[in-house]
Amino acid sequence: MKNVKKYPFELRHLTKEEGGGYLVSFPDFNECIADGETVEEAISEGYQALVAVIATLEEHALPVPEPGSFGAFSGKFVQRLPKSVHARLQARARQEGVSLNALATAYIVEGLSRKAA
Repeated sequence: MKNVKKYPFELRHLTKEEGGGYLVSFPDFNECIADGETVEEAISEGYQALVAVIATLEEHALPVPEPGSFGAFSGKFVQRLPKSVHARLQARARQEGVSLNALATAYIVEGLSRKAA
């Protein structure tokens, strides 16, 4: 078993609407997350989740990413939005005759292009 403490993690505060506390995620592993009421609890829970993920990968003879490799990018991520923004985006997507995902992708690419210029 790899030393899980070598894996970088990201920590963020959860809003009251999200249940409060803190969320830990590991960029080397898609969707390995945990939460806790305190920073310490979230990190501890995160390492426990990471141990389980690594054990499962090893059990199935699947590759375990090296620390800091940031894993493989699936092209998928989840973004929470205020309901009003979600409704506006959905209405705009209908108006343009595209899916919400296609519209969001176009907006992201446009924003990245502007930032690079």
